[in-house]
Amino acid sequence: MQKNMGNIDRIIRILVAIAIILLWYTGMISGTLAIVALVIAGIFVLTSWMNFCPLYTVIGLSTKK
Repeated sequence: MQKNMGNIDRIIRILVAIAIILLWYTGMISGTLAIVALVIAGIFVLTSWMNFCPLYTVIGLSTKK
């Protein structure tokens, strides 16, 4: 598993995940939308932590310098 994610990409993903969590926590999103959004937020945090995005591998993209 080769790292394929740059720092800016990681920061953006973490900020988006935080925003989704805040929207859920404040009650602005709920139900099925909240579940899907929280799963996406979890994936963003996990891929940021690992510096690896499987989708980038499939499409041949790398944001790492």
